[in-house]
Amino acid sequence: MHSAARFPVELGRTVQEVGASVGAVYLLSEDGRTLRLAALRGIPEKVAAPWARLPLRDPIPVAEAVRERRLVWVQDQTELARRFPRAALVMPYDFALAAAPIIGDTLPRGALLLQWPSSRPPQLSAHERDTLVAACQRMGALLQDAAPSDGAVTPAEESTVTPGEEGPARGSRPARVQRGDPFAAEEFANRLPEGCCSLDAEGRITFLSDTAADLLGRRVEDSLGALLWEALPWLDNPVFEDRYRAAAISHRATSVTVRRSAHQYLDIDLHPDAAGVSLRITPTPGTAAASRPGGGQTAGMDRPHLAGSLYDVMHLAASLAEAVSVRDVVELAADQIMPAFGAQGFVVSVAEGGKLHIVGQRGYRPEVISRLDHPPFRDDNAPTVRVLTTASPLFFASPREMAQLDPDIPRLTERAAWAFLPLIASGHPVGCCVVSFDQPHPFGHDERAVLTSLAALLAQALDRARLYDAEHQLAHELQTALLPASLPDVPGLEVAARYLPTSRGMDIGGDFYDVICCGDTTIAATIGDVQGHNANAAALMGQVRTGVHASAGAPPGEVLARTNRLLTDLDTGLFTSCLYAHLDLARHRVQLASAGHMPPLLRHPDGRTEILHLPPGLLLGIDPAAGYQATEIPLPPGAVLALYTDGLVESPGRNLDDAIADLADHLARAPHRSMDDLADALVHPNQHSGLRHDDMALLLLHTPRGG
Repeated sequence: MHSAARFPVELGRTVQEVGASVGAVYLLSEDGRTLRLAALRGIPEKVAAPWARLPLRDPIPVAEAVRERRLVWVQDQTELARRFPRAALVMPYDFALAAAPIIGDTLPRGALLLQWPSSRPPQLSAHERDTLVAACQRMGALLQDAAPSDGAVTPAEESTVTPGEEGPARGSRPARVQRGDPFAAEEFANRLPEGCCSLDAEGRITFLSDTAADLLGRRVEDSLGALLWEALPWLDNPVFEDRYRAAAISHRATSVTVRRSAHQYLDIDLHPDAAGVSLRITPTPGTAAASRPGGGQTAGMDRPHLAGSLYDVMHLAASLAEAVSVRDVVELAADQIMPAFGAQGFVVSVAEGGKLHIVGQRGYRPEVISRLDHPPFRDDNAPTVRVLTTASPLFFASPREMAQLDPDIPRLTERAAWAFLPLIASGHPVGCCVVSFDQPHPFGHDERAVLTSLAALLAQALDRARLYDAEHQLAHELQTALLPASLPDVPGLEVAARYLPTSRGMDIGGDFYDVICCGDTTIAATIGDVQGHNANAAALMGQVRTGVHASAGAPPGEVLARTNRLLTDLDTGLFTSCLYAHLDLARHRVQLASAGHMPPLLRHPDGRTEILHLPPGLLLGIDPAAGYQATEIPLPPGAVLALYTDGLVESPGRNLDDAIADLADHLARAPHRSMDDLADALVHPNQHSGLRHDDMALLLLHTPRGG
């Protein structure tokens, strides 16, 4: 069996073994930025469509499982809201979930996601946990062994939901003893005054009573085996889909009122179980909206598809709430809006210096973008300018309509329909968003309204992001000015340094490093971490570097003591960890003193690496009378001394001692041709490592053989 065929079979087996109601497999895209749905069990593909593509950086359980390479367990909706508020906002259903990483070739390749009704026990059992781990190992092996020629699902391919043809049948039940005549059961259902309809787990109609067929306007023989939304397109609306999703995921009965026609409403009760959903259908008393029951949710007929639903607005709002940079905003908006509306093109421009400047796009060739970029505000023929200056959206359903304003755009873009949306925030113009389609696209009233709402959300996020980007640039310039512009070139010593800011906030950090020449064969090296991630921390970092510079050359303990007295005199309320090393290249010795800093690592010439546990000393800036003890060790030719800050090793939920030991092991095994290669290997051990919660600094000192 091909790997691609075995993949959903493995998922079906796992779902059945642990008694889950829903199972899904996500695979990491080739660029490592997106998780794409590759296999699904327990709910129809259409119901899962909003989660077909998930950015890896999103604060959601399945992405966290991949980023942190660990199993994530959420026992109910309350815990989901506390730990993953964005996911809880767009999935307001009562369920438990587990997400586990799929590892292939030692790298995360995707994740297995399982969901249960929240009525299950609050913790995973040992059997369930072992089953999840074993399933992820099998799936990782499938990915590792798959070759492009065998049609295997790989992270580089577009996501396709593969129901699977083997293993447990879709919507299948455990075998049951036959009870009575099946035709008698059908006659029983047909005699009931309400309609009965049964759906399998993928949303296909497996039974339809005569009464239900009459109420739904369908022939029984034409309906069996068809997907519900294909057989009844008027049910394809956000309210009914939300109720169906709630029933399928939480396994709790729910109800909804739908409009069958201008004069007919139907009450539909949904009763789910592991095999699918049963529908009880009754006509709603009365023929007008005012006579409908007030207690149920109503699904109308205004829109034949989901684009522009309230769900889309909520999902985009939740995503944009955590976007910080302009690039983040554009990428998240494209990820949400294009699939929801079936669009093929997406462009965002911002107003700068009397012109519109494109800051992000999806679906266009670079030469097309260069032709569309920078139209001046006085160019009224440019639709982007017109919508921005008039603050009114423009919709063109066909190339003929577009040609009436600008005949060059259809030929240049090779698109057939466009929505030009003004981005207005707090009454001032921010820019313009263009959503385009390969085929003519009639824009209904509701679709236009929701596109306009989405543009308003995008405008607010873009306005915030532009401010963030300006602050980020300022922070970067400040950080660059405070860190060494270059490291000295010292005979007999190879040096490499790296600094990476945190992925959060303004990227101003307090980590620092420096290398100071004290004589022909003596070098001082220091690294430290000032508490905090703001301008005050960065300013204090500059003062600490200055203090160390002023005392460099003195015994290491004295250097730290003097710097400590300086910081306590400044009384900033911030504390600093610091490590100072004095290298005597002629004697091949190094003296080290620590003020509460991470222990340095020493890789010996034979590759053996040890953690140097120094007397810790008190953090700088606490007690002016604190003393610091120096330790002297050999530094033979061929050795590497690694100094680093905690951002390189710390991560949520990970034991610090284990993390330092892992870094030491990595240092021992990492191949390198130069110190720069080694520094890169230590700072970027995994390209999918996710967000950095702290800034990090690394300083490597190597005494080459013969140096």
